[in-house]
Amino acid sequence: MRVLGVDPGLTRCGVGVVEGVAGRSLKMLGVGVVRTPADAELGVRLVAVERGIEEWLNQYRPEVVAVERVFSQHNVSTVMGTAQASAVAMLCAARRGIPVALHTPSEVKAAVSGSGRADKAQVGAMVTRLLRLDAPPRPADAADALALAICHIWRAPAQNRLQQAVAAHRTLKGRTA
Repeated sequence: MRVLGVDPGLTRCGVGVVEGVAGRSLKMLGVGVVRTPADAELGVRLVAVERGIEEWLNQYRPEVVAVERVFSQHNVSTVMGTAQASAVAMLCAARRGIPVALHTPSEVKAAVSGSGRADKAQVGAMVTRLLRLDAPPRPADAADALALAICHIWRAPAQNRLQQAVAAHRTLKGRTA
């Protein structure tokens, strides 16, 4: 499975591509950051994020795009920018028919480090170890994007089995009603 992880942000949108399957060694294919100038108009920044994501989709042709699920913070303007960048990534994937998976920050941290409360340094260290890199990707947004991709690769098989079980239960329940 080839997954593009997206750590959404308007100033720095982390992107990383990981290939592999659960239980096997993973391989990083690319990592980086789509940057926009903080003083540019919002629409211009969103177009820049879109163009950056499209370039990554064209170059790496992922099967799935894993995006960090936006959660409420104290700073509303930060949340809005993150949500807008997240929507751009989801739109780019949907336009191509690529499935999108959303993962919360604590799910990602737990998947790669074993603790949903891990800090950025711990996540970066584990990404470095899991992908056998020489050093943690910089900035942290890039490492977070790789962590999202790893999280999805590891969680997808269980999530698929759960969805199939729920669907089977609903079908069975519909027959007995």
